[in-house]
Amino acid sequence: MFIMNYFFFFFETEFHSCYPGWSAMARSRLTAISARAMPSYTVTVATGSQWFAGTDDYIYLSLVGSAGCSEKHLLDKPFYNDFERGAVDSYDVTVDEELGEIQLVKIEKRKYWLHDDWYLKYITLKTPHGDYIEFPCYRWITGDGEVVLRDGCAKLARDDQIHILKQHRRKELETRQKQYRWMEWNPGFPLSIDAKCHKDLPRDIQFDSEKGVDFVLNYSKAMENLFINRFMHMFQSSWNDFADFEKIFVKISNTISERVMNHWQEDPMFGYQFLNGCNPVLIQRCTELPKKLPVTTEMVECSLERQLSLEQEVQQGNIFVVDFELLDGIDANKTDPCTLQFLAAPICLLYKNLANKIVPIAIQLNQIPGDENPIFLPSDAKYDWLLAKIWVRSSDFHVHQTITHLLRTHLVSEVFGIAMYRQLPAVHPIFKLLVAHVRFTIAINTKAREQLICECGLFDKANATGGGGHVQMVQRAMKDLTYASLCFPEAIKARGMESKEDIPYYFYRDDGLLVWEAVRTFTAEVVDIYYESDQVVAEDPELQDFVKDVYVYGMRGRKASGFPKSLKSREQLSEYLTVVIFTASAQHAAVNFGQYDWCSWIPNAPPTMRAPPPTAKGVVTIEQIVDSLPDRGRSCWHLGAVWALSQFQENELFLGMYPEEHFIEKPVKEAMARFRKNLEAIVSLIAERNKNKKLPYYYLSPDRIPNSVAI
Repeated sequence: MFIMNYFFFFFETEFHSCYPGWSAMARSRLTAISARAMPSYTVTVATGSQWFAGTDDYIYLSLVGSAGCSEKHLLDKPFYNDFERGAVDSYDVTVDEELGEIQLVKIEKRKYWLHDDWYLKYITLKTPHGDYIEFPCYRWITGDGEVVLRDGCAKLARDDQIHILKQHRRKELETRQKQYRWMEWNPGFPLSIDAKCHKDLPRDIQFDSEKGVDFVLNYSKAMENLFINRFMHMFQSSWNDFADFEKIFVKISNTISERVMNHWQEDPMFGYQFLNGCNPVLIQRCTELPKKLPVTTEMVECSLERQLSLEQEVQQGNIFVVDFELLDGIDANKTDPCTLQFLAAPICLLYKNLANKIVPIAIQLNQIPGDENPIFLPSDAKYDWLLAKIWVRSSDFHVHQTITHLLRTHLVSEVFGIAMYRQLPAVHPIFKLLVAHVRFTIAINTKAREQLICECGLFDKANATGGGGHVQMVQRAMKDLTYASLCFPEAIKARGMESKEDIPYYFYRDDGLLVWEAVRTFTAEVVDIYYESDQVVAEDPELQDFVKDVYVYGMRGRKASGFPKSLKSREQLSEYLTVVIFTASAQHAAVNFGQYDWCSWIPNAPPTMRAPPPTAKGVVTIEQIVDSLPDRGRSCWHLGAVWALSQFQENELFLGMYPEEHFIEKPVKEAMARFRKNLEAIVSLIAERNKNKKLPYYYLSPDRIPNSVAI
């Protein structure tokens, strides 16, 4: 109608050139049209830059305002390819009447030729009155799909008083709860996402390119990169000696892995790994000698440097213990009937010497003392002591992979992610805060269940806890998975490892505390922006449902877990958010990205042992040790695995990076800037400390901590 009126006006004015009497009528018509000038909005649409983000489908937009709704408008520029990957397109949308305050924007995608998924980053709207409104999206629209967006201001449920906004909030969660369903993958495990494979997941949480996280492809690529495929045809044959392992070992100048290869047999290197290796979470100060480890002062006297008895050294805080009781009775891998595999459950006693180095002084390879379970000592024959240490290193590898890494970072972070999607709408400030920290986590875990830790998966190929042992381990370890154990300062203190004066070289602790405090400060600032009192926290139904979902489904409602069923204060909420973010970022980084450094030298982290633990002293030979270590094939699989798992993702997002602008409010952006500044200071401090160190510790440097568990 608007176009027809102007056409009529044009016709009238042209007609006046021949018939002057029409001029008054034309002026009258122009005045009427101007009085009825229709509102026009400038709409800007940003398409994602990841692979396949663009679309050729038809895109329609509708505006919903307080005074009315617009018709559906096709966003299209003739002779122009809209919605290309990485594009930002602008359109003028004219509506028939005043819409009032814009409340929602509806985007619909309809098939042009073939269904073509589209990743919409955001929409901005410039109103006829000059107002500028941002509508974050950051999600995929698939098939003949649609998405309804709110403006980017974060709102709690109590802030929504308008019926249409309350309805939008409710419908979003109803839809998500149908998409994100809980499933029990194994009895006793934290519940996980209900999806058999990666392609079954909601499109928004799938990887941009599934090939990048295909474990089979990554293993194969790793083996090609490491030039180790040539050994695979000798799968079950043994190596000849330790030097033989160098044939598959890639030397990269000045790396930790090469130093491990050269010094792995030394006691200080063995002890150092409990502080700053892949699994720095097991060592604890010994307050009382374990009754199941009947070690005496006479046995370890040659290791004690302070002229004190063993009991006195315990009292002075110089004795530490690592107990692998979790492995006691776990079934060893039997998936290959041609190769026997074995596990042990060692107890290792360590001593802080006068140089403040942690060194082993006694090792018992199983839990029950007896004549066939001797206590091995540094004073024993060289190969007796070496094999005992190798058994401890192998046991540490199993606990690290299955409990420290899989359970306590991957599976826990997935629980937080599923609960977030189920209970927090996109407009909620806690959703906006956490979404970057669950990026790709559900996807990588689904891929792992599909290929890696499933029955007959890749985990079975090289690991003595494959074939079901890893499942038994998780089921046992759930009793120790507590909320307090995920609070980094509390976990350190619970193991008696908090004193920097007594234990000066525990860099995992030192750097972890710095990062924890930076995250806690940031979350506290964000919480204070949206929750002006403890009462607002307690009365936020969506937040409470999120916390309850984690407790009921993730932790299986175990009261002993100590996970809160609800949150009552801003301080509790800040700590809870710190646990979520720290677990997904810093804790995962600390126990994941050092795997190649510490585990690529096979004798230092054997994934399996092919002979049982020795039952007597004085009988171990170098040949016996080599025959106990993994064969050539399993060594190759192991090396490929630790290489692949230690690599950062392409376009990795590190801690403090929030390129998806879910928050639009200035106070939050300022808090993010302060967070980044604090993290940069930690990076500088760690870099300065690492200067000239032969064994630098950098796993908790924020510039090496990805935002989420994605590998």
